[in-house]
Amino acid sequence: VSCPCSRVTAAISWYDEFQRLYDTIPCVEVQALKEHNDQVLHLSFSHSGCLFASCSKDCTVKIWSNELDISLQHSSNMRPYNWSYTQFSQFNSDDSLLLVSGVFVGPHNSSSGEIAVISMENFTLLSRVRNKPYDVFGCWLNETNLISGNLHRIGRITSCSVLWLNNAFQGIESENVNVVKRLFKIQNLNASTIRTVMVADCSRYDSPDLLLDYEEQLAASSTCPVFDLGSDSEEEEAKPKQTPEPAVQELPDEGGVTAEDGLQQFFDDIMEGRVRPAMTDTELETKVAELFVRNRTKPPELNLLSTDSNSKTKYLIFTTGCLTYSPHQIGIKRILPHQMTTAGPVLGEERRSDEFFDSLDHVIDIHGHIIGMGLSPDHRYLYVNSRAWPRDCVISDPMQPPPIAEEIDLHVFDLKTMKEVKRALRAHRAYTPNEECFFIFLDVSRDFVASGAEDRHGYIWDRHYNICLAKLQHDNVVNSVAFSPVEQELLLTASDDTTIKVWRSPRAVRVRQAGKPRPRKLLFSWLMNQS
Repeated sequence: VSCPCSRVTAAISWYDEFQRLYDTIPCVEVQALKEHNDQVLHLSFSHSGCLFASCSKDCTVKIWSNELDISLQHSSNMRPYNWSYTQFSQFNSDDSLLLVSGVFVGPHNSSSGEIAVISMENFTLLSRVRNKPYDVFGCWLNETNLISGNLHRIGRITSCSVLWLNNAFQGIESENVNVVKRLFKIQNLNASTIRTVMVADCSRYDSPDLLLDYEEQLAASSTCPVFDLGSDSEEEEAKPKQTPEPAVQELPDEGGVTAEDGLQQFFDDIMEGRVRPAMTDTELETKVAELFVRNRTKPPELNLLSTDSNSKTKYLIFTTGCLTYSPHQIGIKRILPHQMTTAGPVLGEERRSDEFFDSLDHVIDIHGHIIGMGLSPDHRYLYVNSRAWPRDCVISDPMQPPPIAEEIDLHVFDLKTMKEVKRALRAHRAYTPNEECFFIFLDVSRDFVASGAEDRHGYIWDRHYNICLAKLQHDNVVNSVAFSPVEQELLLTASDDTTIKVWRSPRAVRVRQAGKPRPRKLLFSWLMNQS
C-alpha cells in the first residue's frame, strides 16, 4: 500500500514508515561520557563524523574519537588565556581546523570573549581573535576564514556592530598580507546587538536532502521583507498585515528632506516645545539615532531571492532586534564572492558618506526571545527556537523586555523562498526569565530535528510530520544536541549534569550487539584451543 502522505517521506509504504519511525530514532542510551567536571554547553561533529568536540563551564574543549565506543582523544584547557569557559565550537569544511568560542574572565555584566583556532593535525593553537559580544559565537565562512564580531557603544542604548572576516593563520602569514577585513557595519537601536552568526551556503538549495511542502501551507508574498509571528489564530494570520520594517529602514521619505535638515528640525521642535507628548531620554536617543542614520546607510540588496542561481552566494544569518535588548529578530545579509577573502583594504571597499552603515537585506520578526538556531544539512531550512512574548504586548522601555513563555516554539523557514512553516513544533520547555535566558542549541538531520530544553530532556521530532518522537532524559538542563552528519541514528546530548550521553537507534543497537562474539562461544573456542 502506498503511503498517501502529502510530504515526501523517507519510506514508500505505511509498514516501511512505521519501521522508520519505530526503529531508526536514536533513543537508546548506549554510553555516558563523564570526563567534563562542570556543565557541558555545546557539541559539534566534524563533517566526516569521525570526531566531535565538546565545550564546558570547566573551560576545556575536548575532542573525541567517534568509534564503536567513543573515547577522549585530546583536551585543551583555555584558562591560561584568561577564559572563563568555552561555549561553542565548529569544524571547518575539511575538518583540519576547529573554531572554539569562549568567554573572558570578568564581571557578571562583561560581554567580551574570544575565538581560538586549533589545528586538528597536532592540536596546536594557531590564532586567537577578539569577539564582542561573546554570544556572537563566530563561524567559518570557508576553509580558512572565520567571522567574528565587535561592538562599539554610541549612546546608552545605541551601538554599532562590526562583523570581521579573519584568516585562521594570523600568526603564520606574512606581514604584507591582510589577515583581517571588515565585512559589515550595522547600527543597533534600543540596546539590541548582533549575536549568533551562522553562514548558509545557497549553492545547495537546488538539490535539497528533503523538500518540505511549505509553499502550500503559507500563502504569503515572497517579496515581503518582514514576517510577524505574533498571531495565534488562523483567521488573523489570513488577514493582510502591516508588518514593521527594521528600525534602520522604517523612516519614510519626508518630501526630500535631508537627514541633516530632519535632525535640525527635530531639535528645533524640542527646543520650542512642539514635540508632544514629552519624550523620555531613551525615546529621544532612539529618534536621534534613526534620523542620523537615515541617509548614511547603504541600501539593501534589491532582491534577495534572485542570486544568479545561488551558485556562489552565501547568507550571513544572525539574531538581532529593534525594540529591546533580547534577540527577537533574525537578520540576513548576502555575502558576495568578492567579500569572501581578506584580500583588499582592511576596512573593506571605499565607502561614501551616505554608506557609513550597512542595512540588512532581510529581517524576520519572531515576536519572542530567540534562544536557538540551526540549519538543515542542505542549508535550505532554518530552524529557530523561541519563547513567545504575550500577544499584543507593547515595549515602552528597551531595558524591560516582555515576559516570555515557558513553552518553546520551534519555527522553520525556507531560505530559498523566505517563507515560514505555518505550524511550529512544540513539546520542550524552559523556565528562566528574560534576563537569565540562555542559548539552547538544536540540530537537524535529514529526517529528524532535535533540541535541548530546561526540563531535563532532549527532544526529537520527525521533519516529515512535525511530531515529537522521543524524549531523552538527563538529570539537569540539556544545553546542546548533535546528530552525526553521516549517521542520523547516532545522537549526542550535553547537559548541566556534566555528562554527554550517546544515543543510538534500536536498529543500530541490534547491529552492534550482533557483531559482538558471545561469551559462550569464546569459552568454547578457548577450551578447543587448550585441547
